[in-house]
Amino acid sequence: MTKSLREQTLKGQIPIHIAIIMDGNGRWAKEHSLPRVSGHKEGINSVREITRVCGEIGVKYLTLYTFSTENWNRPNAEVSALMKLLLKTINMEVKELHKNNVRFTTIGNLRQLPKS
Repeated sequence: MTKSLREQTLKGQIPIHIAIIMDGNGRWAKEHSLPRVSGHKEGINSVREITRVCGEIGVKYLTLYTFSTENWNRPNAEVSALMKLLLKTINMEVKELHKNNVRFTTIGNLRQLPKS
């Protein structure tokens, strides 16, 4: 949680909507001498924690900008790994999301995403 959000929360000022641009997972992995996909996996852990905290403090809307159209220009192996990771994560988390009354929706052009 950022310092500003933490301060607002402590003052009882809970934002209604938080939007996060997910960026830097690949750079994080590189800095830790790990494959890029490891950075994306670590990003999932961050999203899980952010989602939990937002639910606990009463944030009504959380928007995650996760995959820009420019990402399709990455190497095929990386895009494929990201799509597999996306599907695996959604399948693993869907029960927990439902249990916590979290509604999952997508925004944008979905035509290139895996059908499943």
